[in-house]
Amino acid sequence: MARPRKASDEEIYAAVYRAMSRLGPGELRLADIAEEAGVTPGALVQRFGSKRALLLALSRAWAGSAGELFADLRRSYDAPLACLRAYAECIAGLASSPAAFARSLAYLQIDLTDEDFRETLETHARATRAEVEGLVRDAVHRGELVPGTDRASLARTIEAVLAGSMMTWAHYREGPAADWMRADLEAVLRPYLPRPAAEVEPEDP
Repeated sequence: MARPRKASDEEIYAAVYRAMSRLGPGELRLADIAEEAGVTPGALVQRFGSKRALLLALSRAWAGSAGELFADLRRSYDAPLACLRAYAECIAGLASSPAAFARSLAYLQIDLTDEDFRETLETHARATRAEVEGLVRDAVHRGELVPGTDRASLARTIEAVLAGSMMTWAHYREGPAADWMRADLEAVLRPYLPRPAAEVEPEDP
């Protein structure tokens, strides 16, 4: 008889994400994750102990993933603002449908109310804001944003607007969430974009 396949932690975490995309926290069972990962529920219990422990392990792995995500974006897009726009597209994936966004909010409730999960949420949020601030800094250096832009303030505003944009999209449901969030991001960036020379009013003699 062939021995059961041993999945890596990364494979199991990917299976958890797939299961979470279909099932809310009240529906999700270790059996669902095991089926996605191609292992037995007992193997998950032996390795992680419980569903909560597995979700917490995933959350801790996710907390350190911001740098990798933005590194991938920088490799794919040369311009800092293109990276920032691509990041908005990435997080819009949490709202691929109203039902998917509702499930994301249900898991967020756990992140906000369970102190262990909230710690990883804060770690990821601070790392993400630092990455966004780095893109804003680089955009200023590259001339994509005007000199003197307060990069810390703009990064915080972008963070808040993207989170709020996803919520308001869920209210109105006008088109894809990615389009809605892209429009809000552009509105935030617009005052900081250099004006074309033809639009600059000449100074009085």
